[in-house]
Amino acid sequence: MDKKALFERIKEDEVKFISLQFTDITGAVKSVDIPIHRLEIALDDGVWFDGSSVEGFARIQESDMRLVLNPDTYAVLPWTPVEYRRARIFCDIYQMDGNPFPGDPRGTLKRQLAKLEKRGWVYNVGPEPEFFLFRHNGTDMIHPVPHDVGSYFDFSAHDEAVRVRTELMDALSSMGLEVEMGHHEVALGQHEIDFQYTDALRTADNVLTMKYTVKAIAAKNGLVASFMPKPIFGINGSGMHCHQSLVDTSGKNVFFDPVDQYNLSPIAYGFIAGQLAHARAFSAVTAPTVNSYKRLVPGYEAPVYIGWAQINRSALVRIPRYTPGRENATRAELRCPDPTANPYLALTVMLAAALDGIDRNLPCPPPLNNINVYHLTKEERMAMNISELPGSLAEALRELENDKVIQDALEETTYEAFLRAKWAEVDEYRLHVTDWEVERYLEVA
Repeated sequence: MDKKALFERIKEDEVKFISLQFTDITGAVKSVDIPIHRLEIALDDGVWFDGSSVEGFARIQESDMRLVLNPDTYAVLPWTPVEYRRARIFCDIYQMDGNPFPGDPRGTLKRQLAKLEKRGWVYNVGPEPEFFLFRHNGTDMIHPVPHDVGSYFDFSAHDEAVRVRTELMDALSSMGLEVEMGHHEVALGQHEIDFQYTDALRTADNVLTMKYTVKAIAAKNGLVASFMPKPIFGINGSGMHCHQSLVDTSGKNVFFDPVDQYNLSPIAYGFIAGQLAHARAFSAVTAPTVNSYKRLVPGYEAPVYIGWAQINRSALVRIPRYTPGRENATRAELRCPDPTANPYLALTVMLAAALDGIDRNLPCPPPLNNINVYHLTKEERMAMNISELPGSLAEALRELENDKVIQDALEETTYEAFLRAKWAEVDEYRLHVTDWEVERYLEVA
């Protein structure tokens, strides 16, 4: 979108302020707000800000950074009041010397995608972020209660959850996301809204947009929206399955092979093999919180065991069955990511792992079709060379520290900042005394 088209849109939308948005290393959205009369200067010169106070950014002595606006990401924030209507624009981050800041998560993904572009490929991703809607439990924000009593695909003509979810879908559509469907998930108060797959950079932008839009619309309705992977003990957690494919410059899916048993090309097999080989390391990025590993346990439909299958949802990577005439729908669904991941970094490491498998011609293990891995004993899994994801964030970080491919994809600045932030989270959790510990040990110890 050029400058003229942007200002025409702004006038039509009656926007008064622009939120210039970016993320810190953990994926938290940061924002600098400017009035419309400052936008032209911002488009021409960027906007300077202090990066020293942003997680994973600069040290105090090199803190000045510049936001460079991406007008194509303009979207009105539909929950803002008419008299103070705001829109957002995503930004890239540059240093004082004019070079891109190497710790900018969006920039990290863009550089990874630039390498892919040289091969003549585009990385398309269709994520499925799940979330919970909670009611406030009095003044208790630590123990909220589910918003509804529905279950998977449940419908009620007078269901308040349907009304809120419909409002969410309408808001997301108005912001440019091509919403495909929304439905109730398995657990009480759990929902999913799917939007159309697109190239990885736009997908990552869309994930961020969805998360803060869901939270804003939920708050408007007196609810709390949470993308926490496991907010309630004993029920299904929230994941973000990612459907992935590679297409060439003509739009042809390079995963499809009409003569292969599973209709997969050598490129597709290498892609799968690479993600399986690096899954233990990149899980630190795709499942990046202490709480993530309370979802990634056997049962509750969460993928734990490292393998692939065409029809088996207990496998880490699932290949949906080929439907004649839908060659371009051939894809690999990675099931371990969760919505707490920084989407820019998650897609960066997922792609890097896949390309390593392609480049090194890694052999793809046999599929786990017709095998429920959860029902296998440890000895049976070892005999079949089926490993499993880390059992904790600390274990995942140690795997990341031993995986040069994933480290190189993140690049030095981002990798070191991410590692620092996540080890601090592990230490904070390790030192914290939980309700479970008090209930378990206070009187018996």
